[in-house]
Order: sequence, then structure tokens, then C-alpha cells
Amino acid sequence: MAQTTNSILMIRPVAFRMNEQTAVNNYYQKVIDNLSPTTVNAKAQEEFDAFVSKLRVVGVDVTVVEDTLEPDTPDSIFPNNWISFHEDGDVALYPMFAENRREERREEILDILEDEGFVVNEIMDYTSAEEDGYFLEGTGSIVLDRENDKAYCALSPRADEELFIEFCEDFEYTPVIFEAFQTVNGERKLIYHTNVMMCVGETFAVICADSIDDKKERKMVLESLKGDEKEVILITEDQVNNFAGNMLEVKGSDDRRFLVMSTSAHKSLTKKQIAQIEEHVTILSSSLDTIEACGGGSARCMMAEIFLPRE
Repeated sequence: MAQTTNSILMIRPVAFRMNEQTAVNNYYQKVIDNLSPTTVNAKAQEEFDAFVSKLRVVGVDVTVVEDTLEPDTPDSIFPNNWISFHEDGDVALYPMFAENRREERREEILDILEDEGFVVNEIMDYTSAEEDGYFLEGTGSIVLDRENDKAYCALSPRADEELFIEFCEDFEYTPVIFEAFQTVNGERKLIYHTNVMMCVGETFAVICADSIDDKKERKMVLESLKGDEKEVILITEDQVNNFAGNMLEVKGSDDRRFLVMSTSAHKSLTKKQIAQIEEHVTILSSSLDTIEACGGGSARCMMAEIFLPRE
């Protein structure tokens, strides 16, 4: 299976704001006091449009779906948490922690993709777990190494271990399970999504090993990546706070590989780290300051990779 794709689904926001329901355990969200909701949404739309434009310029095939005002879905800009697309035509739908995020799952999005020539075979629906209070938020909770059939998951209130193992059995991935932490007001708290602290590319991985407090778990994760001959590029917790773990490798025209990240992530990297990354891919960054501050998510969260076959 290929690790990267040229096709991306993105949802353009119409009522983006800080989601009070996710802020309880997403410590990256901030309130921007001096901006009205209308201004926040307008800024988010500007950042979104510029980002899509940059992806399209290098030949990434981006399907943009406009969000709707009803129901109220302030985080719809992050579709990777509720859906994932797989090479055999399977689609997974995931159980979401925040009640207002469950409304983001829209069947017509699959119809739009089918109209564009993508083939949907089977839908694996894990959403009933919400009723029992168990969650697994898509490729936010799960970082996939599709080529090596491995799935990495940092357990958290939004990533249930049993549900993750069930996903791995259904999709035939080997689970790599650990806990990752960040310091919040002097306390170590679980990082809410795995894709904030690590990213797996074709030939490299970017990871904040320092966030894995358990030394055995840290060693296991690093050995797993190195065993698959990935160059491991280490980032710091401070860089994670600038969303340097929230990156995604995509393919542009002529199969050229890009590592997509925000401007703040790019600026936080050292010259050495940039050189390490550029041995493998071209960096593509775009300013996502408003989206990062209010949404607590960044470039990777905004892109749902489409691996579906085409007709």
C-alpha cells in the first residue's frame, strides 16, 4: 500500500470558532478575546483558501466541500477526525468525543466523492461506541504507516485502546500503543491526538519522543519506526506547541513529495531539522494562525487523505 496520496478532502468552514466542547482536553486551543466570531471565521476562511491554493499550485488534487450553517459544527475544518479512506474502497467513520463534532459526519460528502469518480465499497462504522462513551478520532488518534501495515496510537480520552485494536483487526494493521504527554500548568497531561506529536512519511518520521514519558514505550515506538528504515527526526515539546508534529506528506504533480505544515510549525524548526526533512521531501507551509489558536489543530488535521480507487 502507498503511504502518500495525491488526493485530499478539505471542508471549508462557514461558522468556525473556538469549540467550547473540545477545549476541555485540547490544551492547544486559545480564546482570541479581541476578535468577533464573524472576524474569526473570515480569517479562518482566508487561511483555508490560501492553503488550498498552495496545495493546488503544486498539483495536489484537493476536493473542497463547503460546510453548512446548520447544524452548528465549529470544527468541521478538521475532517480527518471523523472519516478515513482506504485503498480497497473501504471508508471508516469514527466516534467523536464532542457532541457537536458528531454532526460533522455528512453522508453527502461520500456522494460528492463518488461523483468525482472515487469508488466507495464498504463503510466501517464505529460511531455506536459514542453511546457507551468510547472514542477514536480517526487519523487524529491514529497515525498510519500504510506501507508497513502499522498503526500508532497515543491513548487519551479521545483514543480508546479496545476500539483502536478493533480498528487494527478490521483493517489489518499492527497496533503500536503508547501514552504521550504535554506539560499544562506544570502538570503532565495526556496529549489529545497522536497526530499532534508525530507524523509518518514514506522514508522518515517526525516525532516528539520526549512526550512519551515511559522509557520502555518510547524505545518501542522509536525501534518500530527505525525497524521500518524510517529516518527519525526528533522534535521538542516546544515545537509540538507550535504544531510541528502536525504534518502530512502528500504527492504533488509528477509524484513529487511534499511535507505540508503550518508557517508556525515551519518557523519552529531548526536549520538541522529542515535539512533532515528536505533530504526526503519539499516543505510546503501556509499560515494557519487563527485556525491553530481557536481550533487547536493545524495543517494535518485539515486534510483527510483519499486513498479510494477511482472508477
